[in-house]
Amino acid sequence: MDAARRLREARRLAGLSQAELARRAGTSQATVSAYESARKQPSVTTLSRLLAAAGARLTVEHGRAPVVLPSPADHARAGRALGEVLSLAASLPVRHERRLRYPPLRPVAGRAA
Repeated sequence: MDAARRLREARRLAGLSQAELARRAGTSQATVSAYESARKQPSVTTLSRLLAAAGARLTVEHGRAPVVLPSPADHARAGRALGEVLSLAASLPVRHERRLRYPPLRPVAGRAA
């Protein structure tokens, strides 16, 4: 989350100056300016207080599913599968050609070539 942008946006939507927001939130205009320009990062509590003074709320939204780290057993299983794939690939016959051949390209009907 971009706290600076959210704070500036909430203040402007409320029609407040930095000085008025600072007065309502019990801080200084210089502090509000530092937060809005991202020179300082407010704590969650401070950001919530500043947003409330502007008539906004800090909320938590559910996003993606949490990251699940693979277990050692998952790593071992994936390692065995990779080993089997590499072993199979090594056993396939190989025929190298001097020139790479590609299928001929044909224009698609209705499109300029």
